[in-house]
Amino acid sequence: MFSNDRPFWSPSLRSENLYTERLPLPGLMLLAPRRFGDERGFFSESWNRKTLSDIGIEIDFVQDNHSLSSAVGTVRGLHFQAPPHAQAKLVRCGHGRLFDVVVDARKGSPTFGRWYGVELSFENGRQLLVPEGFLHGFMTLEPDTEIIYKCSDYYAPECDGAVRFDDPDIGIDWPLKDIEFTVSAKDREAPSFAAFDNPFSF
Repeated sequence: MFSNDRPFWSPSLRSENLYTERLPLPGLMLLAPRRFGDERGFFSESWNRKTLSDIGIEIDFVQDNHSLSSAVGTVRGLHFQAPPHAQAKLVRCGHGRLFDVVVDARKGSPTFGRWYGVELSFENGRQLLVPEGFLHGFMTLEPDTEIIYKCSDYYAPECDGAVRFDDPDIGIDWPLKDIEFTVSAKDREAPSFAAFDNPFSF
């Protein structure tokens, strides 16, 4: 399994406005848009279609989502949207801190069933680019944490699905262990990774 147990990156500046790192799960990338700061604060291009196209990312994002979780230890996930409305996502934290997690659910992938987690925060400005075929979830690490993410397809309730966030076969090492997680009934009742009707392939 993979976790955020190493330095953020060996940075390579692929654009004057964007740092990137390819991650251990194929297609997964960590991005950090450059921040231009002065005594007033900072300015940053949080998303730029041409900048991403210049480094080979040609995803047509069509929807922005923004959610607030009030309590520390709120867990949402692991969620997915099945084909024909599968979604790639570009995830960032608008306020607070969160531990963002993905699981490679693509049958035939060399990293099928493996997970990766990284801390995203307002302070660090990191973004996680998640291709189609990954399960996605997160845990909040501060009160009133906001997650903001772009999606490559519109929400389709008939394609919506989830897998247990605490499935021992996946074995995600959630960072907060001494508190009771805040989790929706829907997410607690989600099937295991082995049992869910997997629509994804590599």
